[in-house]
Amino acid sequence: IREYGDALYFESCAMILTLVTVGKYLEARSTAKTSDALSRLIDLAPKTAVVLRNGQEQTIPAEQVAAGDIVVIRPGESIPVDGVITEGKGYIDQSAITGESIPVTRKTGDPVISATLNKNGAFRFQASRVGNDTTLAQIIRLVDEAGNSKAPIAKLADRVSGIFVPAVILIALVTAAVWLLAGQSFEFALSSAITVLVISCPCALGLATPVAIMSGTGKAAEFGILVKSAESLENLHSIDTVVMDKTGTITSGHPAVTDIMTADSSITEKELLTQAAAAESGSAHPLASAVAEKAKEQGIHFSQPNSLQSTEGRGIRAETGGRSILAGSLAFMKENKVSAALDPASPAAVQARQWMSEGKTVLWFADGNRLLGIMAVSDIIRKDSREAVRSFRQAGIHTVMLTGDNKTAAEAVGKAVGVDTVIAEVLPAEKDAEIRALQEKGHKVAMVGDGINDAPALMRADIGIAIGAGTDIAIDSADVVLMKNSLRDVGTAVRLSRAVIRNIHVNLFWAFFYNILGIPLAAGVLYPEFGLRLSPMIAAAAMSLSSVCVVTNALRLRFFQIQDTDDYTASLPQRATQTTDTLVSADSFHESASQKGMIKMKKIISVDGMMCAHCQSHVQQALSAVDGVEKADVSLEKKEATVTLSKDVPQKELFDAVTEAGYTPTKCVVKN
Repeated sequence: IREYGDALYFESCAMILTLVTVGKYLEARSTAKTSDALSRLIDLAPKTAVVLRNGQEQTIPAEQVAAGDIVVIRPGESIPVDGVITEGKGYIDQSAITGESIPVTRKTGDPVISATLNKNGAFRFQASRVGNDTTLAQIIRLVDEAGNSKAPIAKLADRVSGIFVPAVILIALVTAAVWLLAGQSFEFALSSAITVLVISCPCALGLATPVAIMSGTGKAAEFGILVKSAESLENLHSIDTVVMDKTGTITSGHPAVTDIMTADSSITEKELLTQAAAAESGSAHPLASAVAEKAKEQGIHFSQPNSLQSTEGRGIRAETGGRSILAGSLAFMKENKVSAALDPASPAAVQARQWMSEGKTVLWFADGNRLLGIMAVSDIIRKDSREAVRSFRQAGIHTVMLTGDNKTAAEAVGKAVGVDTVIAEVLPAEKDAEIRALQEKGHKVAMVGDGINDAPALMRADIGIAIGAGTDIAIDSADVVLMKNSLRDVGTAVRLSRAVIRNIHVNLFWAFFYNILGIPLAAGVLYPEFGLRLSPMIAAAAMSLSSVCVVTNALRLRFFQIQDTDDYTASLPQRATQTTDTLVSADSFHESASQKGMIKMKKIISVDGMMCAHCQSHVQQALSAVDGVEKADVSLEKKEATVTLSKDVPQKELFDAVTEAGYTPTKCVVKN
């Protein structure tokens, strides 16, 4: 009796429970960290809002804001719901939602997003989406659903666990029976069986996948990539073909003037643009808007036309400043007997054909029957599209551009960004068929689009990826939504998916390895030869440690970083410019400066995208912050920045500073 009284193992039972509880506590703490991104998203939402009711400002809980309410926003305040500005202007920091590092200007008629921050300015907006319909609420819901959904690989782990548990129980019974038959006591056999059960608890197997999925979807949300399900996150890693729409995906979706040519030396580009903008400002056509926008970018002031006559599909005749300005197509010019348009060998006609071969639309401008000049208008390629396509190719992913646009324009854009295959002039239903054809060849296809016409293809593809600024139907049809509207995020999503799957495989390997190694030890295979056996307490500690290790490994995904593929030195054209100063090519500046020991050098950077004094200030601040820049002078009129250097500063650092400020550096020369 005394012998059995000393072997009740009360302390073992207490220690097992303690170790398991401690392990579960550590596991819970680690797992909680995987939802940090979701918690941060929830915390972004302001708790109160100031609304106008009965002509009075009232502070109410944010959840009580109703659609149609006028919300008042002051500097430093967060936006509680989605809406459209009705009065005022502000500079909105949207980094928490879209990932844009630079505040964007929002004025009357522009949309604002919940949980973004008004850095400067004051405005009022009309609430359009409130409660669970706001952008933030939808993001939170998508991230939560994705984190809690199961990927196919998780279902595999569940099936394995379903077989594993009965198998372990059977091994425990066999262990007890073998030791009894070997002549050991019942106490010894029971202790060995309990040790097998404790050490083989399948917690690590169960945690291997969901914790990694939660970490991956949370990290994706931080980058502005919304993955709607765990299955989508898993499938991304196997993508070998990316199909992209052109308009609004590879390109900005907004036509812009890219080239200007005057008819002769009697008129300057500025004069041509002034006359053209004055005529076109009376038209609502997108091409006309592009001309007016170009004039505004260059700080040109123009008047509205006194009268306007439009010929559908051909052009317009505008009376402005006492002149009769014609603007339109070549056919329109011929109809009005413009001499240079009638001569196919004229410089303007030759240049127009060259632009058209590049997929651009050519606009002709004349004063009566005298040609003033021509302009090329094109849908501008997004500044990150080339880098995105290059990153796809580096990752071994085949790229396809699929568009309904004409073949000439499509091939010009495809060549410019470097896609492998261009498929043009396809209808929405044909886009679906093209995706199916690729799948039938054995490809795993991701489709990237933004419009209603892309919805069938997004549904058909293995992974549908929607640009966040696209239509609601495109976003609803997609598996992944890119809030930053950047193609580069497709590459980030694929890399993140591959990192998650790699992490899951490592977790599953160590979970199985641990059990394969631990169960025989627990059963006592070393006891006959070496007299070694595991205590149930040690088994409990090992089981808890295995779960914590699996969760900790999954948490490494929190340190996943976006790959920096920017290389402006390689991707931007370098153009020599001759002036009275001694100019050094941008690429050779670093070498020249170091060889000659020059200091106080002046470097002139051409910058596209500056439209106002606010833009000018942004570029100046960005360049002034670069180490080695003593002074930065930015000219809005000339669209250039002159930096005075106190030491050798590589071109890429200056270009990166301008790019991070939200503008595009296009040329760099060094001035002695």
